[in-house]
Amino acid sequence: MKTQLKKGTLEMCVLAILDKADGYAYEIVSKLADGVEMSEGTIYPLMRRLQNEAWVTTYLVESESGPPRKYYKLTDTGRKELSAMKQEWHEFLTEVNKILGEGNE
Repeated sequence: MKTQLKKGTLEMCVLAILDKADGYAYEIVSKLADGVEMSEGTIYPLMRRLQNEAWVTTYLVESESGPPRKYYKLTDTGRKELSAMKQEWHEFLTEVNKILGEGNE
């Protein structure tokens, strides 16, 4: 069940990270590593999807230790989508907590 929950919330988590600051793929994976196990191999297809949806844009930044890094930036459309996802997430949690007997009844 935990794996399915992770898959369902990964986009929202990535958008939430980018809402705080622009980032590159390895950095995003590192920030997610504490709570959500994922690899760099998982992040690249996800970032392409987010870019195709116009939820993120990219730009290159020169790196002192190698080739330029591709940074991802949340768009206004992405910010709106994140807001909608958060609302839906909170509604879902409320309903699950009611069923589990942990919410206000």
